Amino acid sequence: MPEKEELPKIGVGPHPHPWPDDPRLDPELLAAGDRRNVIDRYRYWRVEAIIADLDERRHPFHLAIENWRHDPNIGAAVRNANAFGARAVHIVGRQRWNRRGAMMTEVYQHIFHHESLDDLVSYAGGNDLPIVGIDNLPESELITKTDMPRACIMLLGQEGSGLSPAARRAATCIVAIPQFGSTRSINAGAASAVVMYEWCRRYAKAAE
Repeated sequence: MPEKEELPKIGVGPHPHPWPDDPRLDPELLAAGDRRNVIDRYRYWRVEAIIADLDERRHPFHLAIENWRHDPNIGAAVRNANAFGARAVHIVGRQRWNRRGAMMTEVYQHIFHHESLDDLVSYAGGNDLPIVGIDNLPESELITKTDMPRACIMLLGQEGSGLSPAARRAATCIVAIPQFGSTRSINAGAASAVVMYEWCRRYAKAAE
């Protein structure tokens, strides 16, 4: 029988001596190797150092998700928020969510919990952040043709039912993602990636 092919290891092994004199680096990772799900720039960095560096570069948009019935897509949305540089993620409703899909990116992402939509609306008003609802409703504007504000909160509804009536009223505008097949909607994790990519396409300077 052919030998089972080994999958390549993620990350890097122990750092060769002499170690760099850099306070951002973690001695335990330098000694044992860094197998975390981080870009090469952050290999061997302490978690606190990664967060501090990200805080210098995060974009002015936030991502919010309604979680009234424990939406399993929240983990993927958090991972996407980290990938696209969201300022923060806001979870409205149930505080508990499945972190498996986040792939440990929640460690580096600012995440806030709001008991109710009113709490999120109060936060948005206090920080001059218009709420942009994401849902394919009859009154929705296509995201490709909408003047999306730079600083804003992008609000996704519950998987299946979409934005709650209260969320629709709270939104300053509601945008839809163009679709070309037979399904009524894409899941919240995928939708979050599309809308944040569209924001970055317009406003973000591509990383060199």
